[in-house]
Amino acid sequence: MAPNPLPAALKILAHHYASFTEAKAFAADYDQLVPSDTKAWSQILVSALTGIKGLARKKGADLIDGSDVKAANCWSAIDTPRFNGCLPAGRVSATSRRADNVSALDGIPYLFFVLWDERPDNSKPRCRVWCVRPSRDRIFRAMAAKWYELRRKGVIKSDNFQLHPPRHKNTDIFKNECGNLSYPLLFSAVWEEDDKRFSAEAYNPDVLERGECRAIHHEARK
Repeated sequence: MAPNPLPAALKILAHHYASFTEAKAFAADYDQLVPSDTKAWSQILVSALTGIKGLARKKGADLIDGSDVKAANCWSAIDTPRFNGCLPAGRVSATSRRADNVSALDGIPYLFFVLWDERPDNSKPRCRVWCVRPSRDRIFRAMAAKWYELRRKGVIKSDNFQLHPPRHKNTDIFKNECGNLSYPLLFSAVWEEDDKRFSAEAYNPDVLERGECRAIHHEARK
C-alpha cells in the first residue's frame, strides 16, 4: 500500500462523480436511466485504497489476491440497491467454482463493500467502503454458515446471498435474515459542492489487519 492512498482515492471519486453527473444530464434529456459502471469504479477505488490491483481484464476474482468487491449505488436509483452475490454459491465455471459451504470463504482474503449514497442530514453525495476478512472473521463466518446450512436444507432456494446496506443512514449495520452485523469501516468521503471535491471523513487502514464484524442483536429483533 502507498504511504498515503487518500489523494489518489479522492481524485478517483471526483472523476466518478463528474462522469456520473454529466451522464445524468444526458439521460434526463431523453428520459433514460443514468449509465454508470459503479462496479468498475468501486474496484478501482478499492485498489487505490489498498494497493491490491485487479486481474488485468482476466476472469476470476475482482482483485489479484482473490478478494472480491461488491458495489451498490443509490445515486438516482429507481430500485432498492443491495449488495448481491456476497457469498460464493452456485458457481459452475472452473475459475469461480467453490465449495457449497462456509469453507468457500477460506480462500478470500478480503470482501469489500462500496456504497454510493447521500448523507441523511444534508443530502451530500458520499462514498463508503467497508472491509471484511472472510477467512478469519468468526462472526461473519457464523452468519455465512447459517445461510449455507439453510440452503442445504432447501429452506433457501436462491444462490444470491444479499446484504442490505445502510442506505442514507449514518451506521455500519448491514441487514440479512441470517444476521444483522456491524461491518468494519475502511473509508468514507463526502462531496463538498463549494470546493468541487470529495473530502475524507474516515480512513481506518487497520481494519485490513484487525477488523471484525459485530453482531447487532437488538437490530435483529426489529
